Amino acid sequence: MSRGLLIAAPASGSGKTAVTLALLRHFRDAGLAVGSIKVGPDYIDPAFHRAASGRPCFNLDSWAMRPATLAATLARAAENSELILGEGVMGLFDGAGPDGLGSTATLAAATGWPVVLVVDARGMGASAAALVEGFLAHRPASGAAAPIAGVIFNRVGGPGHGELLRAACAGLPVPVLGCLRRRDGLVLPERHLGLVQAAEHADLEAFLEAAAAAAAEDLDLEALAGLARPAALDPQGDAGPALPPLGQRIAVARDPAFAFAYPSLLEGWRAAGAELSFFSPLGDEAPEPAAEAVYLPGGYPELWAGRLAGNQGFLAGLRAAAARGDAVYGECGGYMVLGRTLIDAEGARHAMAGLLPVTTSFAARRLSLGYREVTQAAATPLGPAGAAFRGHEFHYAVLDDGEGATPLYRGRDAAGRDLGPLGARAGQVFGSFVHLIDRL
Repeated sequence: MSRGLLIAAPASGSGKTAVTLALLRHFRDAGLAVGSIKVGPDYIDPAFHRAASGRPCFNLDSWAMRPATLAATLARAAENSELILGEGVMGLFDGAGPDGLGSTATLAAATGWPVVLVVDARGMGASAAALVEGFLAHRPASGAAAPIAGVIFNRVGGPGHGELLRAACAGLPVPVLGCLRRRDGLVLPERHLGLVQAAEHADLEAFLEAAAAAAAEDLDLEALAGLARPAALDPQGDAGPALPPLGQRIAVARDPAFAFAYPSLLEGWRAAGAELSFFSPLGDEAPEPAAEAVYLPGGYPELWAGRLAGNQGFLAGLRAAAARGDAVYGECGGYMVLGRTLIDAEGARHAMAGLLPVTTSFAARRLSLGYREVTQAAATPLGPAGAAFRGHEFHYAVLDDGEGATPLYRGRDAAGRDLGPLGARAGQVFGSFVHLIDRL
């Protein structure tokens, strides 16, 4: 098993994505076969990882994945890799509920991988030592103590600031691996669901090279790589696909409006014998007519709602697939496009495919965020009635009108609270706001 370590932080916004990208690009340029994983449910950061390393990035989710799926996904990430860098999610101990299930700390405990803590040092001097000491000592209710093995201070003001931070931490049992100085060019733009997607950055290569150069200048990269350890996660046998294939031949929407598909899901379908083809709704492409199923993953259709509404080749292709009796499945953004109308943030109404009796809106945005466990109300190509899955929601859309829709799921959150009926289905067309991760 490849050696690995996890890059974590006390909180979101500390710069762990930029640090991870800098490390991936540096080690790749140094000739090391470096793979990566992202902890938890995230579609955006893995695309940046792939750009930095040249290898696919896989999500590991200890809440949503069965142990066999977790082990199989880790094994896939480790193939032909000498080193695996994992980027954490939110703060180190942040997960589902106060126990932090699904957190970076939980995954660290499961794998035995050491953690490098990235601390945003802006506005902080000797107090940084107290913060690091607190994270070293913390024991959550779940018992998932994180094996912190080193610290990187990020956004450091200059040499004097770095010397102060190092001196304050001199008595701690873990090394300071470097003080990454604040650089104006090493900031990635954001939008409402996180970073602006990697595919939308015309200057991403320049950013990655600059980040790698900064890491080489300010960090002890040899010491950092030396912390990596083999994973203690044992193989669990054949996990099978996370989700049953929708059909033998599946047409998958893929472009910046529909980019939220997990590589492990698609690879699982291929491993199960399904043939995948890809089409671009933004390019007004229709699903391959020979396909038996269509998958519309999530993404940002709200940013291109007017363009999608005018792409009659794409919309007609969806309707033709439904008329043939093909399975047509949409998650989050894909679910919105299968509906009648999408209302954008300015209140403009855009006609969508009209295959499900729902209207979604961004005019009065409301955040829906969290893990979900769902049970199918009736049979679909994903399984029989009662088939159960785990996944997550992360969106700002609201259901403006779903009267008369037949629910797809019954759902509950990570705390077990009943969320009632979710999603909609009409014949072989079905979807919801939930991004499915694994079957139960």
